[in-house]
Order: sequence, then structure tokens, then C-alpha cells
Amino acid sequence: MNKTIFFIMGVSGTGKTTIGKLLAKEFNIPFFDGDDYHPKENIVKMASGNPLNDADRHGWLAALNELAIKNKKTGAAIACSALKEKYRAQLRTKIEEETIFVHLKGSYIEVKSRLDSREAHFMTSALLKSQFGTLESPTEGITVSIMQTPEQILQEILNQLK
Repeated sequence: MNKTIFFIMGVSGTGKTTIGKLLAKEFNIPFFDGDDYHPKENIVKMASGNPLNDADRHGWLAALNELAIKNKKTGAAIACSALKEKYRAQLRTKIEEETIFVHLKGSYIEVKSRLDSREAHFMTSALLKSQFGTLESPTEGITVSIMQTPEQILQEILNQLK
């Protein structure tokens, strides 16, 4: 029997890693941070203040899809921006039935304040406008406001899953 693959999505700074880890713990499934699967070139590009384009993201999304497929029997929580519908389509290739996207949603001002206070991460607030410009809000899945505690966000996700 296949289990759920949760893709925790949204622009940088919305808490994807935090919520992904909480979901993984709740369902006793592994957590994977999509940032760990970026090729070095992507990280260098973003760290220098340049946004990724579709070509930059293609191999990264393919790697995350392979990771999800490998974990479909156990389930997994994967933090990944998944900003466009075509990215989400690539992520759910061969695992459509097992996939749920959890969109962590916040305003530009809310997210920028979080990014500005974050240290030691390659993604800075300089790229945030680009991410908001790229974001196509999903029409399926779960959408949750980031203006709550992580525990409240987790509870809202669980409520929407029922």
C-alpha cells in the first residue's frame, strides 16, 4: 500500500522545513529538505541574488520526483517551493494519487520580515519579489496561513486532511 507524499510548498521563508518536520513526525514518515537537492550551481546563483529560471529548476524537480517515488511505499514530507503548476505537475509524475501539496501562504511583508531575520541561508529577501512574481497559487491541496504558530499550522493541516 502506498502512503502520502506531502510536498510542503511556498516561497522562501514561509516555514516549509519547520512544518515539514512536524508533519513527518506526526505521520512517522521521513522528512527531506528540497534545498539539499539543489545542484551547487543553483545555490551559487541564488546566493549571488539571481533567481532561478525553469531550466535551472528542471533537474532539481526531477531529483525530488525520484525521491518521492522512492518513498511512496512509506510516505514522505518534502519541503520544496513548487511555485508554478508545471513544477507541481513534474513533482507528482507517477505518484499523482499519493501526492498532497500543502501551501504555506503569507504576504510579501510577512515573509520578508522572516527572511530578513534569518541567518546562514543562501536564499535572501533580495529574491523574494521574484518568488512572489513566479508563484501560481495551487487550486488543489491544502492552503494554510503562516500567521499562526507551527503547532496551529500543523493542526489546521490535520483538520483539512479529515
